[in-house]
Amino acid sequence: MSDELRQAALAVRQRAYAPYSDFQVGAAIRGASGTVYVGCNVENVAYPEGTCAEAGAIAAMVAAGETVLIEAYVVAASPMPVTPCGGCRQKLKEFGAAEVRVTMATTGGVEEVMTLAELLPGAFVQDHME
Repeated sequence: MSDELRQAALAVRQRAYAPYSDFQVGAAIRGASGTVYVGCNVENVAYPEGTCAEAGAIAAMVAAGETVLIEAYVVAASPMPVTPCGGCRQKLKEFGAAEVRVTMATTGGVEEVMTLAELLPGAFVQDHME
């Protein structure tokens, strides 16, 4: 994991729109090209309509024309590293291989690293659709 991803996730976290939970999350992912894409959580008064940081970063990557991610970093101000929600685990898996490393971190510097396979065992994949 590069310091570049850490810094990008920390910076974008500051722009999160979280007036209801006051829980800002930043995410940075690296596409196969080496480009870093970022996203932050965007809440909505109608809670289910919000967007997670990881989903925002993935959307930025896809909008730029990439569909493969090779690493991810997620950060929040919490006592322990925050894992991506179940939906975001599936979204990350859509664009990343099982061995892709996801670093989950606190703003205080505590980090935990897991692969996508560890985060989402038994993932639903395209093979299930055949």
